[in-house]
Amino acid sequence: MAKINELPGSERPREKGLREGIGKLANRELLALLLRTGRPGKSALEIADEVLMKAGGIQGLGRMDHQELCRIQGISDIKALELEAGLELARRIIREQADGRNIVKEPEQLVSWLQMTLGSQRQEHFMVVCLDTSLHILTSRVLFVGTLDASMVSPREILREALMQSAAAIILVHNHPSGSLQPSFADIRMTEKITAAAEVMDVRVLDHLIISRDGCLSMKREGMMKNMTSSF
Repeated sequence: MAKINELPGSERPREKGLREGIGKLANRELLALLLRTGRPGKSALEIADEVLMKAGGIQGLGRMDHQELCRIQGISDIKALELEAGLELARRIIREQADGRNIVKEPEQLVSWLQMTLGSQRQEHFMVVCLDTSLHILTSRVLFVGTLDASMVSPREILREALMQSAAAIILVHNHPSGSLQPSFADIRMTEKITAAAEVMDVRVLDHLIISRDGCLSMKREGMMKNMTSSF
């Protein structure tokens, strides 16, 4: 196996990280550190390059599932699992940072976590984020997966989740795998139905966020939701 410690000292990510700090490592070097070893004829750095090429860059890494990672020669089940563990730790760190904030006043951590969690998904996912009276996160749960329209996403299921969590307010979230942030007619109609039903139950719908791998759109901020007092 072509190991990192067989490379010239200037090319070894471990030594560079120790010498200059982990933040100085390029994406390929960070991946190589996690991979540790290569395969016959290819170093861990070269396999890291293959991973990034297949993923279309570091942002695309979260879109690759376990089987896709394992199809790259030199990545075993265990190595794939270790890469996935690193990504999951990053998601959890950002989520915990969002938990302690008023996410209407400080939405950045929530948006970052949503992009990591939903932005790279290949199917549409509809999530409900439940908030307490201080607008801190109680729970976040994906309720629907697939091609979403106003008839599929049930206000009853959404409000059941909110009431089970004793939520004072909710934020609706769904992703657009196409990368477009433009709401469809179905998105707008869905939001209207859920907002009307929530008002009857005295639950505030603060916003409906559309997430892609590259950005986030707030329907409230864009003036697509009426009679709401809070927004991103």
